[in-house]
Amino acid sequence: MDITLKVNGRPEQFSAQPNELLVERLRDGLGLTGTKVGCDTGQCGTCVVRLDGRSVKSCLVLTASAAGGEVATIEGETGRGGELTGLQEALRQEHGTQCGFCTPGMVMALGELVDATAGGEAPTEPEIREWLTGNLCRCTGYHSVVRGVQRACAAARAEAPVAVSAGVADPGAVATSTAAGQEG
Repeated sequence: MDITLKVNGRPEQFSAQPNELLVERLRDGLGLTGTKVGCDTGQCGTCVVRLDGRSVKSCLVLTASAAGGEVATIEGETGRGGELTGLQEALRQEHGTQCGFCTPGMVMALGELVDATAGGEAPTEPEIREWLTGNLCRCTGYHSVVRGVQRACAAARAEAPVAVSAGVADPGAVATSTAAGQEG
């Protein structure tokens, strides 16, 4: 069957067998070997990619079921100029990438969490650990990964645009104008 996907922002067209797994297409068909194969049963999380913005285990997704969708792999997760993303840098700083085999899947899964909380409240440690339940790591003990996510979430919140309220972009101006209205 003929399949069209957008992978890391680029359109891809190819023929796929009905039983072909997305991880096979990404690794073998498109040469995107950053997506790892660990268990082939959806247990380890090394194959996590984003499909239409949601993290999925690509060893459990048929390529045909992703047709017409947008797939993001670890190869597409770099900042402008090739620098690390905020999450990748935070994991590096907190030593959350020890052997590195699980790192691509973790970055793809945890990137969704960081993005989802960028403008709001940071996830708690138990929430981060719950998010990690689908990703196995034998090296880090997860402590350094949790610290990396907390660091990345803090940085994302600091960079998030301030919500504009009543036409005023500066939150300090809102407090000042409210206080000025109470004085008179």
